[in-house]
Amino acid sequence: MLYFFALSLISKFTILNVFKYITFRSIFAVITAFAGTLLCGPKVIAYLKKRQQAGQPIRLDGPESHIITKSGTPTMGGVMIIGNVLLSILLWADLTNGYVWILLFTMCSFAFIGFLDDFYKLKHRDSEGIKARSKLLLQCVFGILIDIGIIIYSKDYDSSTGVVFPFLKNTVIHLGWMYPIFSAVVITGSSNATNLTDGLDGLLIGPVIIVSVCLTLIAYLVGNSIFASYLQLYYVQGAGELCIVSASMIGAGLGFLWYNTPPAKIFMGDVGSLSLGAMIGVISIITKHELVLVILGGLFVIEALSVIIQVASYKLRRKRVFKMAPIHHHFEKLGWSESTIVIRFWIIAVLFALLGLATLKLR
Repeated sequence: MLYFFALSLISKFTILNVFKYITFRSIFAVITAFAGTLLCGPKVIAYLKKRQQAGQPIRLDGPESHIITKSGTPTMGGVMIIGNVLLSILLWADLTNGYVWILLFTMCSFAFIGFLDDFYKLKHRDSEGIKARSKLLLQCVFGILIDIGIIIYSKDYDSSTGVVFPFLKNTVIHLGWMYPIFSAVVITGSSNATNLTDGLDGLLIGPVIIVSVCLTLIAYLVGNSIFASYLQLYYVQGAGELCIVSASMIGAGLGFLWYNTPPAKIFMGDVGSLSLGAMIGVISIITKHELVLVILGGLFVIEALSVIIQVASYKLRRKRVFKMAPIHHHFEKLGWSESTIVIRFWIIAVLFALLGLATLKLR
């Protein structure tokens, strides 16, 4: 809204030309989302604490310290993030850009799935939430709808259904009608991987901020024809506006981290983790960096793989590979402190992010 307001007054106030720059609006998107989350935090926490007398259900098979220290902590704090990301986008983004609306739909649809899951957990005092099949089905349906929206808006069927390989020049594999299925896997996988990572205070939001910083840079470069040509990236017209979206995620993430640092005053819940993961997946799809996301979000991949390996091993061999999955709980069982695990995992997330960014020059 501020973007259109500023454009209408540029003829009278030339200083408002700064609104034309994505970098300027991205910076203020970060500040807006951060300030909004920070300011609304105490009221949201107090409200959720009042509504959720017993707090989030804690896994009984988890570390004993969780039952003692985390019981009674309110969940669904992701509403703080979602609300302020939405506010920041509406204020600073170019709302004529279809990609922005696709990201807004992604955020709201996956937040809805997360809300259902969190509500079920609270109502039935069940840490598992809704059935995995139901959740996965909803995610896949929304994922396919989102990709169809991307294809329609891009108006270029061949380019929007192609997978770009990061280490090879001008190498694109066109999947055609199979691409919506591929993209649904990317979105669902990213959403569930972030959801699995959300198990310790501050563990998820830190890497989400790190990956969002990388995606902000990638969106800017991919959406700029000059930089894209120089770096031999796949140019996507209009993708630069996604910087505002990812910048809003950074700001809201920093604001949420203020209250989510150990000991957390509030948990993100599935309403936040599922939607943030899905948005990361969709940004990677629009910018044609789906495969690079595997590197950027390497920590999320490790967390998801640890669960897959644990489940497969137990079903096939009746033996567990890890003391507990996801893998951050394995290290808790080994005696690592929560803060040690979180900080070391953040370090790993930074290293993966740097490796992902290195692909921008390895063409």
